[in-house]
Amino acid sequence: MSRMMRARMMRPGEVDIDATTVGRLIAGRFPRWAGLPVERLDSSGTENAMFRLGADLVVRLPRHPGAVDDVAHELRWLPRLAPGLPVPVPEPLGRGEPGEGFPWPWSVYRWLDGRNPVVGAVEEPDLLAEDLAAFVRALRRIDPRDGPPGYRGVPLASRDELTRAAIAQLDARIDTGAVTRLWDEALRLPRHSAAPVWAHGDLMPGNVLVRDGRLSAVIDFGTAGVGDPAADLIVAWNLLPAGVRGTFRDAVGADDAEWARGRGWALSIALIALPYYWVTNPPVAENSRHVIGEILAETA
Repeated sequence: MSRMMRARMMRPGEVDIDATTVGRLIAGRFPRWAGLPVERLDSSGTENAMFRLGADLVVRLPRHPGAVDDVAHELRWLPRLAPGLPVPVPEPLGRGEPGEGFPWPWSVYRWLDGRNPVVGAVEEPDLLAEDLAAFVRALRRIDPRDGPPGYRGVPLASRDELTRAAIAQLDARIDTGAVTRLWDEALRLPRHSAAPVWAHGDLMPGNVLVRDGRLSAVIDFGTAGVGDPAADLIVAWNLLPAGVRGTFRDAVGADDAEWARGRGWALSIALIALPYYWVTNPPVAENSRHVIGEILAETA
């Protein structure tokens, strides 16, 4: 896992978490790990604070009330998903309880080596495109029975109000006329009509780890669930360069409608994130501008 820029406070109800508090939580809940060094990992993540614990562990704590349910979600579903995936994913090792002034449950995972890829400087784009497609395909093959509804496994129309509100906030900052036309086109696309399948739901650069140019792990399964898997195509625009998008699409096997829905998801996510994180999370805002620019260039 890599170190990125530490995000500022981004929403009401967010709590500040420091290494001293994490050390006390560990000592109280997991005495066998007491005394291990605790180091905060700088991250552009918006939901959780991450602390490295010793050489082999990482502690993950919700930053705000809306992220609390993800603790139980990941602890339940990651062990079921992991055996069917081609690269490592977070391995839960323990659940912590509120204490030391921290109000919510938290979790400990095994450390995963790798770093986040740099958008615009992907080392082996063709190989990474194929690796990401293999991950998406493998996730889709996992038995969806009893799986939870995917956070982004829903029709694009469910995003309409938020997307249009964000476009209004971005007036004079981006080409709002062009993105509105693209969003209108996305809403006219056929809905997913096949059986629901598993999707990660948040394949952003910060949730992808690479080593020697190859995909080495995928993290943060808080949005994972079953539904329309088109949202997992967002990585084609938020990370992969234009020249290998076709490689990724062919390897996934996305038809025209699914590919266009994936682009609609990438556009909506970027539009909503950009004004919200403009000041509080520069890396997320920058990636959002990148996505919007890539989609506008592709559809010009």
